Amino acid sequence: MKLLGKHLDKDGSGYVTLRPDDDEDIWHLYNLIQEGDRVRASAVRRVQNVSATGSIESHRVRLNLTLAVARVTWSPSTAAAGEAASFSTDASTSTSAPAHAATLHISGRVTSENPHVKMGAFHTLDVEVNRDVRIEKDEGGWDSIALGRVEESCVPGRGAEVAAIVCGEGTATFCLLSQHMTMVMHRLEVSIPRKIAANSGAHEKGLTRFYSALFTSFLRHIPYSSPTIRAIVIASPGWVRDAVFDYIMAEATRTGNKALLSTRNKFIKIASQLKETKFAREGIMLDKFFKMLGADEMRAWYGPVHVALAADRGAIGTLLISDDLFRASDPIMRKKYVQLVEDARQKNAEVLIFSSMHESGQQLNQLSGIAAILTFPLDVEVVEAEEREAKEEEERRKQAEENGEDVNAG
Repeated sequence: MKLLGKHLDKDGSGYVTLRPDDDEDIWHLYNLIQEGDRVRASAVRRVQNVSATGSIESHRVRLNLTLAVARVTWSPSTAAAGEAASFSTDASTSTSAPAHAATLHISGRVTSENPHVKMGAFHTLDVEVNRDVRIEKDEGGWDSIALGRVEESCVPGRGAEVAAIVCGEGTATFCLLSQHMTMVMHRLEVSIPRKIAANSGAHEKGLTRFYSALFTSFLRHIPYSSPTIRAIVIASPGWVRDAVFDYIMAEATRTGNKALLSTRNKFIKIASQLKETKFAREGIMLDKFFKMLGADEMRAWYGPVHVALAADRGAIGTLLISDDLFRASDPIMRKKYVQLVEDARQKNAEVLIFSSMHESGQQLNQLSGIAAILTFPLDVEVVEAEEREAKEEEERRKQAEENGEDVNAG
């Protein structure tokens, strides 16, 4: 993502102008734009002109529109949508996903004068990669979570951290796993005759065609030499994984591909490399939470109410929260979660914001989207009883004040 312009006031209002570069940037914009924001971007509108003779001429005009956001819809790339499509039986015509296909649909009413569109008219903007978008928020809109996402998305060199080849005998899917989402880059299927004694030669030839097509697709769709790629995973049955790896390295040696040969360690040091990726750290911490929940439930709390109670007592060691919660249409709810994150960080707690586009984020959403590993055990029933007593005491105090009684008496 490119940051093209920014003007923010102390009260958290202002605007940011961004240019998305890839599908993950579209996902970031989806998380940034809220109902009630004002968004300015280019759009294509069909305009009709009536001539003096009464004939109607229709043509399309590209213009910039500013909308008061009423609804935001994210459409994933057709790579993901194409999962149900049939694989090709010919390697030369295997399905290839477009590199940049995700779009963001922003609906709302036009708020600025335009010669072709009336004020108040309802319109939909389709935000795509390499199209500038300006996001303007009112007081408090640019909170720490929103600004943190802008900063994270604009880090130079940010990109996919893990490449994966998911394959079986004759099939392969090439994926890139970034911090926030998984992108399917290419799909491949090559027909391989069954291995029978009378036709073993045809089976071997089919395997050779498959490995050759897989190697070509790997070079084309996996940025193996990129410094951001920490690991290359071959996910398949053991014998297929070994055969694929051996073929890739053999072809790299035969063709003198030094760049590919230098990435050998990315294949063989998968476990240690994966631990350094953001989504892997999230998965490891979620597993730790579930283990804690089974072994010592007083140190594993989940749900907005209970996690807030733990935060009030300064008991949170690690806060796990889904980015779904920050897309709440109710600004009060969003501010509540933002404040919870800020308070946890001020008390030196580790905060992990999970992407709902990864499986770990989806698992967290099943636990209401928020959980915490506590630094010391707390009994939920005892804490809730304390809260009830404190609330009753506060009500008695207010009642005494209204009746003119001495609240300190007795």
